[in-house]
Amino acid sequence: MDDLNAVAGLLAKPEPSTEAITRSRERLQGRMTRGRRHRGRLLPMWGMAVAAAVVLAVIVISVGPPAAAPVSGRDVLLMAAASAEHIPQGTGTYWHITRTWQGPDATQMQESWTTRDGHRWSRNEPYATPGAVVEDPAPFRLMGAEIGFEELEGLPSDPEELKEHIAGLPRNDSAMTPADRQGELVSPLITLITELPTPAQVRSAAFEALAATPGVKNAGPVEGGQELLIPLSGSLEIRMVVDPEAARVARANILLTAEGGSAMSNSYISVTTEWTDELPR
Repeated sequence: MDDLNAVAGLLAKPEPSTEAITRSRERLQGRMTRGRRHRGRLLPMWGMAVAAAVVLAVIVISVGPPAAAPVSGRDVLLMAAASAEHIPQGTGTYWHITRTWQGPDATQMQESWTTRDGHRWSRNEPYATPGAVVEDPAPFRLMGAEIGFEELEGLPSDPEELKEHIAGLPRNDSAMTPADRQGELVSPLITLITELPTPAQVRSAAFEALAATPGVKNAGPVEGGQELLIPLSGSLEIRMVVDPEAARVARANILLTAEGGSAMSNSYISVTTEWTDELPR
């Protein structure tokens, strides 16, 4: 986890100490005094004003905050990994997932509620009556493989071991993006940190594994976090907004399918998750 510790260096450099500022001021004043002695006369008034301005400028430069270095996409993900370790998952009867996105005419929403023993209800799935909450036997899936709470809790918390484990899971290739089928593993890692009830240490490992993706870029701050760009095979590109302090993906242009795969979207999809005791209705 050395990379995570190194991220702390992004925050700020320490300001110069009072002693250092005082020494700088004394050296400048000493040079001015020696210059007056060598000339044998006082500096004219305009000369004193210029000298004073120089002293003030040097002092201001000394105590001013350093320019903030731009935060890379990799560093955003590493900061999220560090935060994820310390964010408790919460407790409740149901794991509640809410997806929202902008449809052609209005905002669209899907919800699901899943108990620890695998019972599930959903609302607004494509095959159900709009608005109705129905029993839904669809399990959690990752790369097409059915995965339950016990399997999620047993996933490796080391980034490389986690990627190896995911790569060995059965797949539903027809539901995967070309990048998934070629083993880039970006989509399943995003699934672990957006929709599944993944333990804190595994979420942290997933963020760190994503940070190692070649070409990840930070497009800058936007509402809800930092917008990251992750290139995939061909011309595909995942866009997602990451809040590194909350260790969550606020929204992304990728839709996670019921088969455990993924599909690219033309618009952002927001996903929120929580444990709740409120019954679906």
